[in-house]
Order: sequence, then structure tokens, then C-alpha cells
Amino acid sequence: MYKISLITGDGIGPELSESAVSVLETINDKLDLKFDITKLSAGDKALSEIGKALPDETVDVIKKSDACMKAPVGESAADVIVVLRRMLDLYANIRPAKSYPHMPALRDDIDMVIVRENTEDLYTGKEFSLGDSAVALRIISENASKRIAKYAFEAAKQRNSKKKVTCVHKSNVMRVTDGLFAKACTKVSKDYPDISFEQMYVDACAMNLIRQPQEFDVVVTTNLFGDILSDESSQVVGGLGMAPAANIGDNFALFEPVHGAAFDIAGQNIANPSSFLLSIKMMLDWLGTKHNDSKCFDVGQKLESTIFDLVKSGIKTKDIGGDKTTVEFTKQITDNL
Repeated sequence: MYKISLITGDGIGPELSESAVSVLETINDKLDLKFDITKLSAGDKALSEIGKALPDETVDVIKKSDACMKAPVGESAADVIVVLRRMLDLYANIRPAKSYPHMPALRDDIDMVIVRENTEDLYTGKEFSLGDSAVALRIISENASKRIAKYAFEAAKQRNSKKKVTCVHKSNVMRVTDGLFAKACTKVSKDYPDISFEQMYVDACAMNLIRQPQEFDVVVTTNLFGDILSDESSQVVGGLGMAPAANIGDNFALFEPVHGAAFDIAGQNIANPSSFLLSIKMMLDWLGTKHNDSKCFDVGQKLESTIFDLVKSGIKTKDIGGDKTTVEFTKQITDNL
């Protein structure tokens, strides 16, 4: 029995959470892999009701769970996900970008993953005013850079793909901080002679994600650049609706969709839940690795294949041009599971 903490979020978050619960309960009932799910509050609603975006009770439950799932939250996102990433040392943000049928991808052969350092850079929030100027401190350490580089090379080794890591930085301008990151990645690459290694400036990478996205395999980069490039790579394969994400540390992991709370369609039962459901697949893979549980890998593959086949058949939710509600789309997945 795996204990799963679930932050239900804001906007379309509660609807996506119900979709995720339906899938997990179906796995419970039909596929003999058991989950105990605890729904938790965090985000804008929690902030308005109790004055804190990330309640202490929520944190306590998360720490006692085997893994956490987080639906999108609203404007208080930085006070939820950024805090959790640093609190739990979830240093690796993993964002796959893969072509799916009947989605407006640039090509049908894109299969990459962005491996983003998750604890440093400008996202530490160390900002202050200095006279009439505003100053932000960009912190890049050798330890964190080597750690994320090692994760990227291990990911490339496990993937059935090009076995290539692309280190993305801007060391020609930020010579000290990005220079350190580039050197750390280069040093780690020496331990993986069977993995191809290249370096690319972030502006060139942004261009090549449009020009030749099929050439990328694993991209490793810093926090801010990773945030931007992962959104771009998601759009390259057709949009954020098919883009899951994982925040992984040595002892814990949190899974979420890449997209936000989409308040403009909240409550309409039309949101595509695929990105959140694909993050369940990532969670199952992580649990399988951590607990040496082959059943998790089997169920994760079955879930991804079910979503792939459903999308391939042309079935979509209303927000992306289909005719299915969120509930109807989810039921098709659970029925097929």
C-alpha cells in the first residue's frame, strides 16, 4: 500500500484531482496495486481561508507519504511548489516532451526530456532594493550542478533513445555562474563515456527546439532556463495539456502537470487531464525504482499506452478541440485500463 498525498489545487485543479483519483482507484480495483490517497489543501484557497498558502498540516501529511501529487495552484504557486522543492530537496525537475497523435506537434518524432536544476539560480528569491535599483542574487554551486548533471546522464543511460546529453547555459555572458555550471557538467560527462555530450547556449537551444527538436534527447540546464525551455518544448509537441513533470530528490518526489490553474475554464468540466495523468505514470516509475516494484513499472506503462491509444483514436476534451468532458475522457481511460 502506497500512501499518496494529493494537493487538489485551484482553478481546474480540483477537477484534475478527481480525474487522478478515478485513475488511481481503478488501478486499486483492477490492477492490484494499492494506493491510500489523502487530499490536501494548498494554494490560493488555503491562503484565503487560513492565511497560509502551504499549511503546516499539509506539509506534515506530505512528509509522511510515499509520494506527493500536486494539481495546479494559482497566484500563490511560488509559496507552494518552490517552497516544497527546497524544503524536501527535490533538486531535479524532470519534464518530458513527447509527440502524441492528433496533437499539433511540430513533428511526430520528438522525444526529449528537460532535466532542470530545481533549488538554486534566481529562484532562491534573494532580491533586494538598492537605491533606485532592484538586485537579484543568482546562486549556482558546484555541488548542485554536479548533482543535476549526474541525474541527467543517468536518465540518458536509462532511456531507449539517442544516449545524448545537451548542457544548456550562457557562459559567454555569465562567465562565473554559468561558467561553473558548464564546467561541472563537463566534468561529470567524463564518467559516462558511452553518452554523447554537447554544450549549447540557451538562445541557440531555444531556436533549435523549433528548428530541429527531434535532435534533442536529454537537456540539462539551470533553474530559470529550464523553466522557460520546458514550456517551449511542451508547446513544440502540441501544448501543455500533454506535459507532465516530476520534482525528484534522493528520498522523496512530487508529481504535477506543467500547466497552471486555468481559471478561465475552471468549473466547466472541459479541461484535458492528460498531463496530470501522465504524471501518475512518472510517479509509478519512481515508486518502482525506489521500492524495486516491477508492478509499478507495468501499470505505469499500461497507463501511458492507454492515454496514447485514446488520443490516437481522436478522442479529446473540449478545451483542445474535442467533444468530451473531463469526466467522460477520464472514464474512457479507466474503462480501457
